[in-house]
Amino acid sequence: MSQGKHLPSILVKHHKNTAGANTVVMPIPDVVEICMSQSIGAPCQPLVAKGDTVKVGQKIGDTDAFVSAPVHSSVSGVVKDIIQVRSSMGGMETHIVIETDKKQEISEEVRPPQVSNHEEFVKAVRECGLVGLGGASFPTSIKLDPKNLDECHVLVVNGAECEPFITGDNRVMVEQGQDVLDGMKLIMDYLNLEKGIIGIEENKPDAIENMRSLITQNGLDNVEVQVLQSRYPKGAERVLVYETTGQVMDAGVLPAQLGVILDNVTTIATLGQYFKTGMPLVQRRITVDGDAVKNPQNVFVPVGTRIADIVEFCGGYVQEPRKIVMGGPMMGRATHSDSTPTVKNTGAILCFGKEAATVKTETACINCGRCHRACPFELMPQLYAEFYDRKDVEGLNKFKVMQCMECGSCSYVCPARRPLAFTNKLAKGMVKEASKK
Repeated sequence: MSQGKHLPSILVKHHKNTAGANTVVMPIPDVVEICMSQSIGAPCQPLVAKGDTVKVGQKIGDTDAFVSAPVHSSVSGVVKDIIQVRSSMGGMETHIVIETDKKQEISEEVRPPQVSNHEEFVKAVRECGLVGLGGASFPTSIKLDPKNLDECHVLVVNGAECEPFITGDNRVMVEQGQDVLDGMKLIMDYLNLEKGIIGIEENKPDAIENMRSLITQNGLDNVEVQVLQSRYPKGAERVLVYETTGQVMDAGVLPAQLGVILDNVTTIATLGQYFKTGMPLVQRRITVDGDAVKNPQNVFVPVGTRIADIVEFCGGYVQEPRKIVMGGPMMGRATHSDSTPTVKNTGAILCFGKEAATVKTETACINCGRCHRACPFELMPQLYAEFYDRKDVEGLNKFKVMQCMECGSCSYVCPARRPLAFTNKLAKGMVKEASKK
């Protein structure tokens, strides 16, 4: 791994089309479909039954499993059905279908948490249902309760938002900057952290200016904005830790092991707001963009809203969508249908027409080395493809395929249009399977 000032990175077309527009609020849809699997870890079990009346903020799913987060209703209405749905990953998920009454009555469960120590703070964070909103969906309560808490000293807030198209984090820092700082103060106080760093790419001057102004107004001498290069993937966890603290973070290592607590800026803002209002995570600011959408914009959306309803609110399709991506174009995941409901970590919905969605024909590798030079960790994707084809697990291990974070930089720069990042993913799966034997 490079030890210079910056790790290797690539320049992608930003397409930040919605960065300067204020977030709009979408009307409550007729139906929402709330998934019980909304975090890395165990799925929740429904706490309601068909025919039950629910209110906004009411807990409707939970589990005793350690790695998980509860799920709350984003609307008021009646549970129409509880169904099993096949996910984009091939497994089955439980969805609670709620027919809304448009009243948005607030549940009696919603009240600002009262905490006085770290243990109570972590418990309250879990009750919020908060997960990593940058896309990882790791339960925030677990992240804020590291085993080596006494060794953690720095809070790093990820405001890089390096993926093309997505501008929700930018708008959070412009529109909810105080919530960000309130969330930071809570974490720093209850985890006894000495310093806070907000990492923001230089292509977000309005966010940089607003956060610096608010830091001064709040008199926070121990919080600073660190301006990052506008290059991809500066917002990746391991890259951001290096860029902000200078510490090398290998695969399998957690930020806390390096004395760092790292969270996405929207996650932090949601936490700050939750402690003031008591409203758990029930809505998301989602960037809607792509050449198939009439009016690209950032929209506040109840969790569980179907993509089709969101696109309709944005003016509908201007051409047939050939690919719909939930998340960014580099690391997001395509979905098979616009009936798919949003989940907590849905930060973007990108709808592309025929020309934009067409994958160029793959050709033979010319050994140009661009994939190697683009990799933040100087890995060798062209070798991984060869080893994968030969089922050479020893070779994959020798050249450290497990260090790959699947950022997609290699695929992006490949002149042969080879799906290197996806091959890396398959190769990592091959290594994992071999380790079980």
